[in-house]
Amino acid sequence: MSTDTRSDGSGSLLARPLNWLETQSEEVYAYVLLVPAFALLAVVAFYPLIETLRFSLLADAVASADPFGEFVGLENYLNLLSGDTTFTQQFISVSTTDSFPFVEFGAPFLQQALFVTLAFAVLSVLFETLIGFGQALVLDQDFYGRRWVRVSIIIPWAIPIVIQGMIFFLIFNPTIGFGTEFMQWLGVFGSNPLASSSDSFMIVLVADIWKTTAFMALLILAGLQSIDRGLYDVAKVSGASPWQRFKYITLPLVAPALIVAMLFRTMDAMRIYGLIDATAGCETVPSLTCLVIIALQESRRWATASAVAFLTAVVISGFVAAYLLALRNNDGGVA
Repeated sequence: MSTDTRSDGSGSLLARPLNWLETQSEEVYAYVLLVPAFALLAVVAFYPLIETLRFSLLADAVASADPFGEFVGLENYLNLLSGDTTFTQQFISVSTTDSFPFVEFGAPFLQQALFVTLAFAVLSVLFETLIGFGQALVLDQDFYGRRWVRVSIIIPWAIPIVIQGMIFFLIFNPTIGFGTEFMQWLGVFGSNPLASSSDSFMIVLVADIWKTTAFMALLILAGLQSIDRGLYDVAKVSGASPWQRFKYITLPLVAPALIVAMLFRTMDAMRIYGLIDATAGCETVPSLTCLVIIALQESRRWATASAVAFLTAVVISGFVAAYLLALRNNDGGVA
C-alpha cells in the first residue's frame, strides 16, 4: 500500500517540506535549522525569565507558608530603587569606616550591590583581557616546552571556586595568613582586610583575575591561530615592523574572537557570588547575586529576590547588546 498522500504521487509528507526548503535561500534554510535550538532556548531560558518577572510583581509573604502574596505591580522595584530600610538594615553590618568606596553607608543596598557588580565586571574583564592577550601572544609563538606552558596556565582555571576562595581567605586571614602582614607593610591593607569592603573587593578581584585569565588566553589563542600565517610573511617581505604587523594584521583579525571572549567573561562576572561568599562574605562585598541569595535564603523575600534577579538580567542584557553591536560593526565580524 502506498503511503503517498498526494493524488499525483509526486511526494510524501516528508518530501513536501524538503521540496519547499530547496526553493528557499541559504539564509532562510539556516533559520529553519535553528528552530529546534531556539525552541530549546525558549524552554530553558526565556520561560524562567518570564516567571521571574511575574513573581517580582507579587508581594513578599514572609510570615506565610506561601512564598508570594497578592499582585503589587512595580512596588518591589520601587522599594529597591528608593532604599527600603526594612530590607536594607537587616543585612548591612559593615561599619562606616569600612563602607565601600564611593558608596555612602546607608545608601540603598541595591545601589551598593550594583556598584560592586559593575566595578568588578569592568575591572576583572579589563585586566583578564590584557593579561590573557599577552599570554596568548606568547603561547602563539613556537618555542621549546610550549605545550607544558599551555597546560600550566590552565591549572588556576581548573581549581573549583570554593577551594580558590578558601585559599585567598587563608592567605589574608589576619590570624594565620601571610598576605595580610606583607600588604600592611606595603601600606595597602588594614589590620583585617577581610572585614573591610574596599580591601575585600581587591582580594576578590585579584583572585578572579588569577583564576580566569587562562580562560581568556585560551579563547584569544584560538583566534590568533586561525589567522593565515601567509599574511605575516607578506608583511615581513614588505618591510612591516612587528608593531605594524600587530596593528594591521593581528588586532583586526583577532577582534571577533576577542569580543566573544569578553562577552562570555562579562556575563560570568556580572553573576559573581561563589568567590565572594567563600572569601569575604556578601555583607562585606555585596553583589547583585549576593542580594538575591540574601533576599531568598535569609529573609524569605522571594518576590524581592525575583525583582533583583530580573534587574540583574536586564543589566546583563545591556552588556550583551553592546558586545553584539561591537561585533556587528567590526570589519572582521559577522554583519
